[in-house]
Amino acid sequence: MNSSVPETKPTVEPEVSKALDSAAEDAEMPLPSDPKTVFLGGLFLLAVLAASFVAREVILPVVLAFILKLLLQPVMRLLSRLRVPRVLASLLMILALFGIIAGLGSALSGPAANWAKRLPEGLPRLQERVKVISGPLDSLKGMLAHARGMVGAGDEGHPAQPAQPASAGTADIQSAILSGVQTFTSEFLTTFLVLFFLLNSGDTFLRRLVEVMPRFKDKRQVIDISQQVESDVSSYLVTITVMNAAVGVATGLAMWALGLPDAALWGAVAFLLNYVPILGPLVGVVTFLGVGMLSLDPLWKAFMPMILYGAIHVIEGETITPMLLARRFTLNPVLVIISLLFWDWMWGVPGAILAVPMLAITKIVCDRIRPLAAFGHFLEGEEHGISP
Repeated sequence: MNSSVPETKPTVEPEVSKALDSAAEDAEMPLPSDPKTVFLGGLFLLAVLAASFVAREVILPVVLAFILKLLLQPVMRLLSRLRVPRVLASLLMILALFGIIAGLGSALSGPAANWAKRLPEGLPRLQERVKVISGPLDSLKGMLAHARGMVGAGDEGHPAQPAQPASAGTADIQSAILSGVQTFTSEFLTTFLVLFFLLNSGDTFLRRLVEVMPRFKDKRQVIDISQQVESDVSSYLVTITVMNAAVGVATGLAMWALGLPDAALWGAVAFLLNYVPILGPLVGVVTFLGVGMLSLDPLWKAFMPMILYGAIHVIEGETITPMLLARRFTLNPVLVIISLLFWDWMWGVPGAILAVPMLAITKIVCDRIRPLAAFGHFLEGEEHGISP
């Protein structure tokens, strides 16, 4: 008796099948077949990243100036249509940007300094109110004390150093802040200097690059990439700046309604944190929870700054901004978070802010250069995914 076994076909998930059909319809994306090409490309990428890390003080201001140029490019084109000389327009842009940053810094430095002074005094209150974490903190302190005792017992030849007074720790903090301010000021001035010359140069670099291209096809490709980068990244930067400003205003008003001191400061904090996708809002949630615990009574009201900030972020970050940017930017969310972590490690907070624009520029360039098209497709996310 012959028993026939029905033939089974491998099942494919609908999402994978749809991706395969879409890939079949698209133009072929050639992958490099020569191992030497892959190795040389990897070595070149590593060399660029190593140079970016070592020469941070030089490369970071240049990259930041280039991104700011893309942000200010629509205004520069408007001034050009109004027959404003390019030198004067560039100077006006620099002065306006410098005035905004200096004005905000001057207005918010006082409240920020007051909160910095209040923080050490408020830590006991915070620990008292958040009793959930007091137990683990005490256990951690006991473990550290036990570890210190073991290290001291095994290191008899080296007597323990006396504990430094609190004034020494305060002096260390002040010196660290002073050093950070000096570094920021130096990079800030360098960025503005480079930005002025970039705005003043206009399309000079693009014209020179087009002139050195050997074939007409290459010239047209360079122009296409340049126009797409300027259009997409400029629209992205303008959109998120407007939305971040709206988040800042809404957060400031919410904190004012709760009676939280220095509501303008917290609006500015929300505005700045929103430039860093994913990580920025997480830091904001923790920050507003701590501020509420330090400042507001009763306990239920202390949670309201965090709740309101989270609600504002969800409305903006998960509804409004994705609708505005989904057609233009759909990046793989896993690669977005990896890029944020990597550039934060490389360049600190400025690197985290620049991570998404640099990733978007990389995708635009790769999509329009045939040997890199596969890599550009790998950077793309789903339409329902993250829109940075």
